[in-house]
Amino acid sequence: MPAQRDHDQGITQMPITGKLQREVLPIRTRSTSESPRCEGHSCTFPPIEPLRPPPGAPNVLIILVDDAGFGSSSAFGGPCNTPTFERLAQDGLKYTRFHTTALCSPTRAALLTGRNHHSVGMGGVTEIATSAPGYSSIRPKDKAPLAEMLKLNGYATAHFGKCHEVPVWETSPMGPFDRWPTPGNGFEHFYGFIGGETNQYAPALYQDTVPVR
Repeated sequence: MPAQRDHDQGITQMPITGKLQREVLPIRTRSTSESPRCEGHSCTFPPIEPLRPPPGAPNVLIILVDDAGFGSSSAFGGPCNTPTFERLAQDGLKYTRFHTTALCSPTRAALLTGRNHHSVGMGGVTEIATSAPGYSSIRPKDKAPLAEMLKLNGYATAHFGKCHEVPVWETSPMGPFDRWPTPGNGFEHFYGFIGGETNQYAPALYQDTVPVR
């Protein structure tokens, strides 16, 4: 599904046809010139309908564990006891084609966009970014994150925990925030820390873009 923005950055509501056209994002707004429905001396316009995911759309929960591969979980013969994974695997649910880059930032960038990590500027961790193509740690504006696509389809989105995708020169409370989880990467809310690591006892946490104790 292509995530294309209109120049007016309009609010997404029901389109003129009454059927949501989700092929282009954000979804077109209803025309304000639509004729009202009149009965006698009373006229009404169609009601405002909030944007929601399509019928039958699933909830989506992704848990990313750093420094863990297929060899870690007991579902794949590893030493870590994961009975829920084992039950899912026994029912035939195994995901074995996830592409890991063996580095934190690139793997996360690939997961969050569904694209090759170099194509979204994350050829290495953010701390070693350069101006070389594919290594700037800056996601091109024409590579929309998956969370943005979900949000523009009516999902509520949030990111919790570690975020290692923000260019190091943009990690201060002054921003800019267009490459933070919220608002730039499609998440409505964020609670966690920015960067590769933080103090385990006194972590540098943010709620959205505001530092919190």
